[in-house]
Amino acid sequence: MKLKKYPGLSMHVDMDDFLPATDAEKAYMVQMRPSTTFFKDGMKRLFRNKIATISLIVIVAVTLAAILLPAFWPYSYDTMLGVRPGKPVDASYNNLAPFEYGETELERIAAGEDVFPHVFGTDSAGRDYFIRVVYGTRISLAVGFFASIIVLIIGMTVGSIAGYIGGKVDLIIMRIVDIIYSLPDMLMVILLASVMKVSLGQLIEGTVLEKLGSNMISLFIIFALLYWVSMSRQIRGQILSLKEQEYVLAAKSTGAKAGWVITKHLLPNCISVVVISTALQIPSAIFTESYLSFLGLGVNAPMPSLGSLASDALNGITSYPHRLVIPAIVISLIVLSLNLFGDGLRDAFDPKLKN
Repeated sequence: MKLKKYPGLSMHVDMDDFLPATDAEKAYMVQMRPSTTFFKDGMKRLFRNKIATISLIVIVAVTLAAILLPAFWPYSYDTMLGVRPGKPVDASYNNLAPFEYGETELERIAAGEDVFPHVFGTDSAGRDYFIRVVYGTRISLAVGFFASIIVLIIGMTVGSIAGYIGGKVDLIIMRIVDIIYSLPDMLMVILLASVMKVSLGQLIEGTVLEKLGSNMISLFIIFALLYWVSMSRQIRGQILSLKEQEYVLAAKSTGAKAGWVITKHLLPNCISVVVISTALQIPSAIFTESYLSFLGLGVNAPMPSLGSLASDALNGITSYPHRLVIPAIVISLIVLSLNLFGDGLRDAFDPKLKN
């Protein structure tokens, strides 16, 4: 009698089952995600956000233009083209429309010379308007960047101390924050700028800070006094949620000091909040500088700012509307791009928003 063979019931060992797996088989059987870091993971999500990426490109392009263009542009922001030594003022350079020329330039063109055009025309004093817009963009970006650094340092320091120490220190600091929050921002900024404009002018006279001007220094002082409270609250909230973690308790048990625990353990774990808050603070600082300059409390003349350019253009708004529209568009473009990029950073680096 012959036994029927059933597949799988044979006692014979198939040696092919013990052959080493190929790389293709390993890749198919084991689907492993490549190792990454928090920063690399966040950057990947950031660059998948098309709006944030376009905003970053716009910010970089505007910043590079503001830094590099003045080195190649043939006109200066403070040179009055109609004023020539020993000769009467040539009024034909005043209030030129875009790509128009003054009388002297027209004569040079007729003689066969190449004359660089005034892309945005000139202002009422005969100064090239394009380079003044570029310099105004540089000033606004510089104020936004340095003001955000000041806010970051003060807010991070105060918030980390309040959150880590707690108790009466936290209570006192938070009451100060509540008081500053209750003040009307616009009114306080205008009042402080008006007062410090006069007092600082006497203090910095004859010093290195005189080149910056009293208005610029007063702007930084205003940000240091009023705009750190939001950053400190966010940092404090993060510190309160992190200081009871095991690694913090382990560091305390080994005798680590408060400053070491804050700088080595707590603040690195708050880096996403710090980066996002700083990125969103820059457009706020630029907008504040712009409206203060618009009110005449910004940078000192003849240094231009986007706000001061818009303010000067009001006198001829019916005849030369482009002089108001151009700085307004630049301010809107910078603030919008920075806000959209800040939102993209928040979506990419905030752990609570991960899918």
